[in-house]
Amino acid sequence: METIIRKIDFETEYDEILSEAAGIIRKGGLVAFPTETVYGLGADGLNGEACKNIYIAKGRPSDNPLILHISDLKQLEMIVREIPDKARMLMESFWPGPLTIIFKKLPCVPDSVTGGLDTVAVRFPSNILANRLIAAAGTPVAAPSANSSGRPSPTRASHVEADLKGKIDMLIDGGGCDVGVESTIVDITGEVPCLLRPGGITVEMLEEIIGTIDIDSAVIKSLGAEERPKAPGMKYKHYSPNAEVVLVKGEKDAVVEKINSFIDENKLKGMSSGVMAADDTVHLYRADCVLSLGRRDDLRQIASNLFDALRSFDDKNVDIVYSEVFETVGEGLAVMNRLNKAAGFKYIEA
Repeated sequence: METIIRKIDFETEYDEILSEAAGIIRKGGLVAFPTETVYGLGADGLNGEACKNIYIAKGRPSDNPLILHISDLKQLEMIVREIPDKARMLMESFWPGPLTIIFKKLPCVPDSVTGGLDTVAVRFPSNILANRLIAAAGTPVAAPSANSSGRPSPTRASHVEADLKGKIDMLIDGGGCDVGVESTIVDITGEVPCLLRPGGITVEMLEEIIGTIDIDSAVIKSLGAEERPKAPGMKYKHYSPNAEVVLVKGEKDAVVEKINSFIDENKLKGMSSGVMAADDTVHLYRADCVLSLGRRDDLRQIASNLFDALRSFDDKNVDIVYSEVFETVGEGLAVMNRLNKAAGFKYIEA
């Protein structure tokens, strides 16, 4: 398959490109496009066969649900049974934006979207290209991250091209993504709302609107082989570069000393090492490739830089990557959730 690549120039009209992409979606094809979080791989969300092709292109497990993206609230009414009061409160506060809400689904939503669950995940993106593409397609668009399953999510068109060129019909290059990690997912179908995946909309922001929420155990630990994920990204190892990822936690000086000892051991074995660190410690490491994620007190910046950094180690052919850990407050919970997934929830104590 030849993948059509269209670059958006925001200084000129781009309706023709979006019309071309929308036509591909309506015909059952796959289109990668930017959102404010990461690039998504879109198909007609009400076409079960088209959605199955998403799994094939990504190599994605079939029990890992997809998110339906909408461009207006009329599309929401097409796919959900009811809109609880707390969902409306979240929608009024955070839609359009990087928040996904779990609803009870209507029968028109295919099992290939929901992984066989009776619920559906829905998001109303704020990115203008995503919003206008969905509107032009005239249907809710199923769109997981546009990467090979298990790889770091794509925040640039070049990331999508590296993973999926030749496997999808079209890629819209709309530049870099702002948030840099996938949307926050909240399940409002139970008595108490539950966070299934942290993101740019933080727990603190959610609780300010709807009060106390539960945090699903899968946010901080891996699911068992027999457990069915309630939302995307909950079960499987994810976000990994080709290199092994190791998290090292402890007091700052001890972490630096521990990682440098591993780096020295690796050099003796002929292995190259990479490090992800904060600005204040990045100069202390002796690795072949050391990348700063940003200031430790700016967790939003660290979240935005995370996936691009993970992918950069592949370009450097690094054998093993060591990462500092970060606070799990605000956007830090999303950062550590993604790092935990990349490392398979394995830590080394310094």
